[in-house]
Amino acid sequence: MKVLVAGATGLIGTELVRSLVADGVGVHALVRDTVRGATQLPAGATLFAWDAVAGPPPSMAFDGVDGVVNLMGESIGDRRWTEARRKQLRDSRVVSTRALVGEMRARAVKPRVLVAASAVGYYGDRGDEILTEASAPGAGFLAELARDWESESLRAGELGLRVAILRNGAVLARQGGFLRKILPVFRLGAGGRVGPGTQWFPWIHIQDEVALIRHALTTDAVAGAVNAVAPEPVTNRELTAALGEVLSRPTVLAAPAFALRVALGGDMADELLLSSARVMPVRTLEQGFKFKFPLLRAALKNLLD
Repeated sequence: MKVLVAGATGLIGTELVRSLVADGVGVHALVRDTVRGATQLPAGATLFAWDAVAGPPPSMAFDGVDGVVNLMGESIGDRRWTEARRKQLRDSRVVSTRALVGEMRARAVKPRVLVAASAVGYYGDRGDEILTEASAPGAGFLAELARDWESESLRAGELGLRVAILRNGAVLARQGGFLRKILPVFRLGAGGRVGPGTQWFPWIHIQDEVALIRHALTTDAVAGAVNAVAPEPVTNRELTAALGEVLSRPTVLAAPAFALRVALGGDMADELLLSSARVMPVRTLEQGFKFKFPLLRAALKNLLD
């Protein structure tokens, strides 16, 4: 199998490419900067330059490719959601996916499968409601963004491709993402719950994320949306306690909701940090995937020991 990975130098993409190359799978990687990409990705990957919002991807990147993995998308939490930033977040997902599918449409010989990233933001703020892949989309910027992102991915199904959409929770990894941002504070003993702490926090270990992508690439039964979250849902308060336990640090402080809204802006704080999504991987498990790290404390110990 030969796989094309778009967004190959992101947190998930880098680990996916390393895993594929280590197992002898041919990889074509779409990256913004091939020089920088060559320092991040293993030598076995073939790199192609692409500015995802400036035009179509290079046609030769699709030559001989059996599967496409689309991980494009700028980081949601890096800066405030100004109108300009919202457009960047949308274009980096929706426009780039439209361009990828458009290039596949133009080809006489097409890949067989598209594995496309989405996010649990699709469900919006739903309190204690148990959410599965069959649940309706929610409201808000992130929900609308995920819905439109998925719609562009599903267009590949019109071309005869099997389409699997991974609604990702927070990916826990020692080398980047959510965990790396909060660890310095927790290591200093200044960590604590965010807002009320009762909001549900969907998460997944980076190894399970990569394994699930590979499972979706090679398993014909995997189609449509699957929740890329561990089967143990936790609240923000439980996450905080687990981190404190693993790091042997106190977690008595708290970040009040009003302070977060002042610092980040109301919509960003409410949707990114204070919203609640009790997401379960029902279809993921039904389609045969087995988690290596289903429990939070074991996942954190693996990453932080």
